[in-house]
Amino acid sequence: MEMPRPALLILLAASLLVLAWPASCADPVLIPVAKDPATSLYTVPIRDGDNHVIDLACPLLWSTCASDHLPAAFSCNATECRDANAYRAPSCRIAGQPCKKRCRAYPYNPITGQCAAANLVHTRFIANTTDGKNPLQQVSVRAVAACAPRNILASLPKDVAGVAGLSASGLALPAQVAASHRVASKFLLCLPRRGEGVAIFGGGPLFLLPESAMGDLTATLAFTPLRRRKDNPLYYIPVQGIAVNQAQVPLPANALAAAGVVLCTRVAYTALRPDVYRPVVDSFDRALARNDAKVPAVAPFELCYRSSMLGNSHLGYAVPDIALVLEGGKSWTFVGSSSMVDVNSQTACLALVEMKGVKAGDPSAAAVVVGGFQMENHLLQFDLEKQQLGFAKVPFFSACSNFNLTKTQYY
Repeated sequence: MEMPRPALLILLAASLLVLAWPASCADPVLIPVAKDPATSLYTVPIRDGDNHVIDLACPLLWSTCASDHLPAAFSCNATECRDANAYRAPSCRIAGQPCKKRCRAYPYNPITGQCAAANLVHTRFIANTTDGKNPLQQVSVRAVAACAPRNILASLPKDVAGVAGLSASGLALPAQVAASHRVASKFLLCLPRRGEGVAIFGGGPLFLLPESAMGDLTATLAFTPLRRRKDNPLYYIPVQGIAVNQAQVPLPANALAAAGVVLCTRVAYTALRPDVYRPVVDSFDRALARNDAKVPAVAPFELCYRSSMLGNSHLGYAVPDIALVLEGGKSWTFVGSSSMVDVNSQTACLALVEMKGVKAGDPSAAAVVVGGFQMENHLLQFDLEKQQLGFAKVPFFSACSNFNLTKTQYY
């Protein structure tokens, strides 16, 4: 029977509306982030509320599973299998084994480097949507995870069941939340120094308390290109130089160009390759010019001072700013609250460390690895579609732990 013309036009219009509906039609998904004081690693509660360490370089979501959890029937040619094996940790020798009938993943411990063969499973976790101000409602997020044995949890926080990868891989958390919940392929990360910060998948806005004093923090973001490489899942940003108190640090030619600057939540403090570390630390020492306040080094730090002799401001200790000089004249600046760490009640140290086991100028090693401490109380937006990193310092009168999480529930 021929369909009446008006009905046909209505059906066609409805079909076009569905096709034109944007991928980011749902509210962003909110997950709280906590810092483990014993390890300085950051965790999120997912998969039955169990804590998982977040890792910007991990391509998987993996955790321990109950013995009766049935593996998913992914073939070796399945997209999920290719995503699970797109990146292999250099320390994981068993990951080179050819796939036979059923897909296997190789989750690895980001601290010890230990890995294991694991099955992929279908799972769900409960999170909350958000309007950027408050949690709204619970949602169930579908995901594919790897089931790992408990013995690869060594050196991770005691209450942790696995790792939640935040890389740009197809099986990392950002891509899986975007696919399951139809949000944009980008996420906000606001790491706390204490209390709970937030990870928001799908983008902003983001309001921290006191809301009336700040407004939407995503409106303050500056942007720089976000680079990735085929051989690893790390996030790189191109950096043209390093400045101390707005004065360019004299670095060896092409010191930053070859390997670039990496963002890494598994490293507590920013680490610099030896040929970059020495000029930066010496420039900071000269700019501060407080030999009278110096005290013996406290490992792993070199420059340490009697904290009572350093001035204070609303931005932390009154010390020289350290900035990564980016493209287009932009800078990502670290003030005293991000560059100095109290190692005890009387001593504050420059929170930079020298890379170990790496030669000066080694092009295979990143010039700078920005660690978690320096990222704390900065709002970061990883836009995987536009390949951009947005960054902004949270105002001194607030903190990443000032998001209203009072209604948040995770099961």
